[in-house]
Parts: sequence; C-alpha cells; structure tokens
Amino acid sequence: MNRSNREERVRRLMVAGPPVLPPDLAAEAVRRGARMLRRRTYARRVLRLLLCAAAVAFTVWALTARPWVEPPSDTTPPLTGW
Repeated sequence: MNRSNREERVRRLMVAGPPVLPPDLAAEAVRRGARMLRRRTYARRVLRLLLCAAAVAFTVWALTARPWVEPPSDTTPPLTGW
C-alpha cells in the first residue's frame, strides 16, 4: 500500500465518522467484567484454601514422623566387659 492509498483510506474513515455500536455494548462489557472478577476471586480463595491445607498436612506429618530425629540403629553395639 503506497502513501496515496493510505491517505485516501484515512480521509474516508474521517469523513465516515465513528462506527455505530450496539446499544447494550457497555452493559455487556460490565457483565463480562464482573463475571471475570468473580472467577478470579473464587480461584484465589481456592488456591489459598489448598495452600493452608497443604501447610496443615505438612505440619501434622512433620510432628508425627519427626524427620529431623536420627532413626534408631538396626544393629546392636558390640558387648564388652563380659
């Protein structure tokens, strides 16, 4: 597209005026935006709940399994002094 074609298209657009929009466009945009916001809020709540559940499960496991304590030895030490 050369310069004269572009200028002609711009002139036609400026003369034509703004395009006609549907009358309920704003209401539809607000409705969709509210729905998106509700979905995001719900997703955040679910993720926080899962994170809390994972933290509680890890804490319970750590308190019962005690992974920081050295396990008891499977072999007995040699007997001395008999």
